[in-house]
Amino acid sequence: MSGPLIVGIGGTPRSGSSTERALILALRHAQGAGARTKLFGGEFLEKLPHFNPGPAGPSAEQAELAQAVREADGIILATPGYHGSLSGVVKNALDTLELTRADPRPYFDGKPVGIIITADGAQAGGTTLMAVRGIIHAMRGWPTPYGAALNAAGLFDEAGECRDAKNVAQLKTVAEQVMEFANMRAAT
Repeated sequence: MSGPLIVGIGGTPRSGSSTERALILALRHAQGAGARTKLFGGEFLEKLPHFNPGPAGPSAEQAELAQAVREADGIILATPGYHGSLSGVVKNALDTLELTRADPRPYFDGKPVGIIITADGAQAGGTTLMAVRGIIHAMRGWPTPYGAALNAAGLFDEAGECRDAKNVAQLKTVAEQVMEFANMRAAT
């Protein structure tokens, strides 16, 4: 398959979290549009040691994440909104990308980054969305115009399906915009 590589980063250490389910659904939409995808979900993020640029060097997981972002044509980042900002495991994953600082294109340089926020309230979703946009700009990425801020309460049914068509549409929009910008960049 030769479509763009879209890397999904996010979730929580809790198995089956709403955040990770939303990310997986967005990645499925990207696959439907021709993308190759790679998921770094909550279980993977929990294995990442706290980022420390010391002499010990990166762990195998840290190196794997950094390499995937280097190869990515686009990113979809998903985090729960905790106290108005992103979760610690997602922030640690982003800090890990400091491993790319000396690359010709460090961090998210020139890559579209779609954002998914899950939170139990509208205020946490909005403030977290703005915080993540700021981080993406600092990491030289292009936050997509649309970011999904979803109410996590009752977001998915027992089978893991999204309950509300409006939420499905939000996740699809995030995936479509990442794909659109990744394809535009590839065409230049």
